[in-house]
Amino acid sequence: MAPHIKHLTSPLPQANGQHQPNPFSLEGKLALVTGGGSGIGLEIARCMSVAGATVVITGRRETVLQDAVAELGESVHYLTNDICELDRLDGLVEHIEATFGPLDILVNNAGVNMKKPALEVTDEEFSRIIHTNLNAVFSLTRACAARMVERRRGCILMISSMAAYYGIDRVVAYAASKSAVEGMVKVLASEFSKYNVRVNAIAPGFIETEMSRTAMNSDPDRRDRAMRRTPMGKFGQPQDIGHAAVFLASEAARYITGASLPVDGGNSIGF
Repeated sequence: MAPHIKHLTSPLPQANGQHQPNPFSLEGKLALVTGGGSGIGLEIARCMSVAGATVVITGRRETVLQDAVAELGESVHYLTNDICELDRLDGLVEHIEATFGPLDILVNNAGVNMKKPALEVTDEEFSRIIHTNLNAVFSLTRACAARMVERRRGCILMISSMAAYYGIDRVVAYAASKSAVEGMVKVLASEFSKYNVRVNAIAPGFIETEMSRTAMNSDPDRRDRAMRRTPMGKFGQPQDIGHAAVFLASEAARYITGASLPVDGGNSIGF
C-alpha cells in the first residue's frame, strides 16, 4: 500500500504563546529532484529534506544515487532514470506517485553542458544539449504538471544559468537551452497560475562543485573573469542554490511565479 503523506506545515512558536504555520517549512511535501545524486542537485535534495520534505532523487548512475541516499537519510529515496528517454517519463511520475504519494514539488536540475567554439559545434552536439536541457525538461514538467493542475497545487522549479542572462563564449547550445527554459517558465506560469501551480527558475552564478572546479582550473582566464565581475568576490556553494529552492518551493513564496532568481553573488549585475 502506498504511504500516506500528509500536507502539513510545522508550527512555529510565537511570543504570545500561539502557534502559526512556519511558511518556510516543507513538512509533508513530496519533491522530485532530477540529477539529485551529486553537485547542486544533491544539495537541493539535502536542503529540502532538512526543511521536512520527502525527496525522490533520480539519475543514471545508481551507485551515485545509492551513496547520496545513504548520506542524506531515510527521508530521501532514489530511482534510476534517464530523462532523455522521453517515453518513460510519464511512467516515472506514475510510479513515484503510486509509491510515495502525490508530488508537490518538481526540481528540473538534470542537465548537460559543452564548452566549444560555436563554429565547431555540430548539429548532433547542439541537438543533444537541447534534447537534455529543454525537451526532457518540458516532457517531465508536462507529466508532473498534469497531475498538479488536477489537484490544484504544486511548485515547479527550473535550473537556469548565467548563460541565459548574458553572452558567455563557447557555450552556444547550453545558452540556447537555458534561454528557452527561461521563456518556458513565463509561459507555464501564465497558464498554470489559475490552478495554484507555480513555476519559477533559479539561475545559479558560479557555484563551486567538483565539476566546476575542474572546468575553471582548466581555464584560468574564464575563472578570473568570473571572479572579477562577481561583486561579492567569491564563488557560491551548492547549498546556496538549495536554500533558494526551499524558499521558492515553500509557502513563503506563494505569491511568486514566473520569476527567475539569480543566486550569483551579484554576478549578473557586476561589471
